[in-house]
Amino acid sequence: MPVIAFLICFPFLAAIILSFMKEHGKKRKYFIFTCCILIVAAVLYFATGTLMSGTTSSYLTETQGINTIILIGEIFMMGLVIYFGVKYKKYLVVLLSVLQTGLIAWLELTGGTEIEGAHIVVDKLTVIMCLIIGVVGTLICVYAVGYMKDYHAHHTDFKDRRPFFFAMLFVFLGAMFGLVFSSNLTWIYFFWEITSLCSFLLIGYNKSEEAMNNSFRALWMNLLGGLGFAIAIVYCALQLKVVELEKLVAMGTGTEIALIPVILLAFAGLTKSAQLPFSGWLLGAMVAPTPTSALLHSATMVKAGVYLLIRLAPALHGNLAGMMVTTVGGFTFFATSLLAISQSDGKKVLAYSTVSNLGLITACAGVGMHEAVWAGVLLMMFHAVSKSLMFLSVGAVENSTGSRNIEDMHGLIVKLPELAFVMIVGIAGMFLAPFGMLISKWAALKAFVDSNSLLLVIFLVFGSASTLFYWTKWLGKLVAMLHDSERLPNTTKGSEWFSLISQAVLMIALFLTFPLVSSHLVEPFLAEFFHNKVPAIISNGNIYIMILMLGMIVILPIAVRLLTFNDKKKVTLSYMSGANTGTDRAFTDSFGEEKQMYLANWYMEDYFGEKKLLKPSLAIAAAAIIILMVVAIGGAL
Repeated sequence: MPVIAFLICFPFLAAIILSFMKEHGKKRKYFIFTCCILIVAAVLYFATGTLMSGTTSSYLTETQGINTIILIGEIFMMGLVIYFGVKYKKYLVVLLSVLQTGLIAWLELTGGTEIEGAHIVVDKLTVIMCLIIGVVGTLICVYAVGYMKDYHAHHTDFKDRRPFFFAMLFVFLGAMFGLVFSSNLTWIYFFWEITSLCSFLLIGYNKSEEAMNNSFRALWMNLLGGLGFAIAIVYCALQLKVVELEKLVAMGTGTEIALIPVILLAFAGLTKSAQLPFSGWLLGAMVAPTPTSALLHSATMVKAGVYLLIRLAPALHGNLAGMMVTTVGGFTFFATSLLAISQSDGKKVLAYSTVSNLGLITACAGVGMHEAVWAGVLLMMFHAVSKSLMFLSVGAVENSTGSRNIEDMHGLIVKLPELAFVMIVGIAGMFLAPFGMLISKWAALKAFVDSNSLLLVIFLVFGSASTLFYWTKWLGKLVAMLHDSERLPNTTKGSEWFSLISQAVLMIALFLTFPLVSSHLVEPFLAEFFHNKVPAIISNGNIYIMILMLGMIVILPIAVRLLTFNDKKKVTLSYMSGANTGTDRAFTDSFGEEKQMYLANWYMEDYFGEKKLLKPSLAIAAAAIIILMVVAIGGAL
């Protein structure tokens, strides 16, 4: 219990101290590094102790004092939202905040939540989430130390508010620890709302007009989900007499009336995980500094949404709530995979890719079968590491080259080989065999087939094909080589390098050990979660195939190098529509004039561009949510 209290409270304490450290010097840098080391050490200590005990633990049944503090915190957050909403004339966020906080405050003050039960529960999924938050999240904080220095050097027109920025990063970590440890729905809601407010403040960090508009879009969309969350809590307390998430899920598997709060919580999960039609807030977050994007997309905000959906998975199996989640998740995976094809901005490709992969995890949770949940948990783990690595790599490339456009990364393997290497590791983790994302998609496909969902199978097959297309385009740009390409000065700071290399190593280690992760973490969690023995999902045959793939990846390049070691080949220039000038970038035509030539990717904007697909996709997803929610709640009533 002390280590749990430390993980929740210490980041908030660090945030308070950082907010007062105004000087941009070594003192703050080493303070951040020390805090990150302490958090990682505490997470590893907690994970080791929990795995050695091998049991699910429950804590805190009498917490009146903490409940009062939480209520005060909720009212304080409402006050902040009202202040910003009135200041910028965004009255929708004011209305949503007052409604949901008013509901929770009324329930708390009338004693509606004074129901016996555990407030904190620890199981294997808690361990997985803590490792994601504690390790990936702190590495992002370490990266931010060097990145933000370059960010303000390049953006002198923005006010330097680094004390506030670093404080919000640690508040995010503390809120996420609190969320994943909590079992009481009011506690989960409290930390849930902290993440919504933090995302709003971080997205609007530079206070430009675009940043503020995008931050308010993120706020109202997440407050809309928060309102659904608040209504679910009130219903659970007054009608079902439960405030624990685990008890609600157990009740939801056999009680039709429990479907109402389940579908409301699922709706909240869809908004937080940026599923269509709520993807706009996460895409708008790209205007924020890169560490914000990495934290939102990998270790915190969106992971809160899919985490809640995975917790609800047994109660989603075989009902209209599950149908809503699988339909929206599967369609989001497919539609945003197509939209990613048309993007050349690296961060925007990553944003659509994030929404797409979250859609697949969401669909797995909605199926509610142990095999699908296994795939969802593994996808969540691999996505957290690889997407964080990719975002931070793009940020480092942007600081070094002044661009994050994929076309400008042509030949990066020569210009900035170290950054190209870590970026290649991140891309490989997203779609290449034998990395776990591909194995997890195979398990998801099998689960979709077993659940007799033809629509989900179609979404997965065609969405995966689109995924292969845009990752291959990007990878091809990185490894392209041109004559006379020169290395560029690498401005990446030491803290950034430490974070990037650590995450690249973590990505490779996770891929090598994920059969052990599955057998010692994910499968034991599923056995407890579904209350029955889970058959081995990774067979010996699958492991042999993985080893063969690994051998091909490692052995083939070495074999090619050995076979061609003493084989001297003449390097010739590429044939062009005239005499090559020697750079593969220009040629002299028949009139003696030099003309430029450039080979670029095809983004097919006329077919898959935002102008063609985005609005219809939003409309379809919105219609699916409204219709299925109305039918499900109406049927339960």
